[in-house]
Amino acid sequence: MPLKIERLRAEQPAIGNLVRELRQALKLSQKKLADELGMTFATINRWENGHATPSGLALKQIYILLDELANSPDATLRECSKALRARYFSDKEYKG
Repeated sequence: MPLKIERLRAEQPAIGNLVRELRQALKLSQKKLADELGMTFATINRWENGHATPSGLALKQIYILLDELANSPDATLRECSKALRARYFSDKEYKG
């Protein structure tokens, strides 16, 4: 069954905070995170600065990246992934 991403708990600044925290945890620039997600630098920059919000597909990509980090050999990344998923995503939206 496909992953269902309906929405974050809050609009802005939650989305910007999520993107910034994820990027910083991965020690990536906005450009590098954009490359990782198949986006442009401008898109990531607009998300972080509250000028735009990610589409449902983009949120799905972010959630998948967090899911991959949950299986990282790096304990810090695993904990960060867990914390970000708990803070910004409702678990019941992703079961099934």
